[in-house]
Amino acid sequence: MLNRTLPPVYHTVSGFELIPPRRVTFSNGIPVYVFDGGEQDAVRVEWIFGNNMVQRAQALTSMCAAQLLLEGTSTYNSAQLAERIDFHGAFLVPEYGYDQSSLTLFSLNRHLMHLLPLVKAVLTDAVFPEKELATYIRNSQQKLQVSLKKNGFMARRLFNRAVFGDSQYGFVPELADYASVTRAGLLDVFPRQYAASNCTLVVSGKVTDEALASLAHLFGDTWETQGERSGGVLPEIADPGAQWVVDERADALQSAIRLGCQSIQRNHPDFAGLQVLNTLFGGYFGSRLMANIREDKGYTYSIGSGLVSLQRGAFFTISSEVGVDKTAATLAEIEYEMRRLRNEPVGEAELALVRNYLMGSMLGSLEHVFSHADKFKNVHFSGLGLDYYDEYAKTVNSITPDEIMRLANTYLDYDKMTKVIVGKVG
Repeated sequence: MLNRTLPPVYHTVSGFELIPPRRVTFSNGIPVYVFDGGEQDAVRVEWIFGNNMVQRAQALTSMCAAQLLLEGTSTYNSAQLAERIDFHGAFLVPEYGYDQSSLTLFSLNRHLMHLLPLVKAVLTDAVFPEKELATYIRNSQQKLQVSLKKNGFMARRLFNRAVFGDSQYGFVPELADYASVTRAGLLDVFPRQYAASNCTLVVSGKVTDEALASLAHLFGDTWETQGERSGGVLPEIADPGAQWVVDERADALQSAIRLGCQSIQRNHPDFAGLQVLNTLFGGYFGSRLMANIREDKGYTYSIGSGLVSLQRGAFFTISSEVGVDKTAATLAEIEYEMRRLRNEPVGEAELALVRNYLMGSMLGSLEHVFSHADKFKNVHFSGLGLDYYDEYAKTVNSITPDEIMRLANTYLDYDKMTKVIVGKVG
């Protein structure tokens, strides 16, 4: 008989069972990582391309090329592409990120043969029609004009620019920059960015032999490889050090706050431990920043911190929006919590709660085969293998208060962080 007076039996999460990919290399050299699993007759195919950032001036053109991929080929216009994709109940989604651009197809296996030639046309024959380009530029400028009035949006832009300077990560487009985007520029960037020599395929879901054979034919045997992978040799990204950046807005009711600095990448031995420290400090709802600044002081609805690893750098950031009369007080509390971690050992009970949260979140995120593919991508493009997660689990389960304090003294220095305020300082 169920006794409802007793809590459920608790089991500590000690590790994870990750699905390893099967690696295939197409005849033209494209690496393919296959995650075969799941009961549903669905597949996700991701064509991932390294961003070509040899010429930083082309950053906006590269971003626009990704966002305009589905605007037509020499055979299909944008409406025809959308109609064919919708007819087969599929999704075709282009994305542009800090380091990669991608095109992702979600489809049932039985429709894949009809859709792959369409994807091939998009990746080899996008034409960027003048009319669609003009509409895109006009809409982008209008959206940017609206967004520039939002304190949170401006704070993110100013933070990126301050922390990463004149590099690919520090680039933020201005309204006038869109005038430099031309169809000729897009047609110049496109074949170098979306090239077979610059492509990695990740295929996940219920992957059939027929699906792989079709992919190998269309994107291996008949996709010519030219040149080398994008990226080239880029200069090191300089660390500008601590800065104060204030965008004073007389009519502001709230101030957007961004604090942070450049940090360590995922392949650094301290990264997993710093993830634990970040979670404790501001990385989940029960964090110290939330407990102090939201729950106790009531200065904000939400505050948090994050640690982001990129291919050529990394950054740590703290973000919140508070009433303008609480800006200075919020900064003081952030500094207080940071210094407390540097000077006082964390209690075992609090650390155990963070451990359980991290291990449970990791386990909960592995709900389907697509999640396993996502975990692989996180480490693969950092030059790591899936054994990273074994080391991550060991670190989370064994990290000590002394190690937390060491990491805080190494990586959390309020005086060395860039502070961005959009609104009023106080």
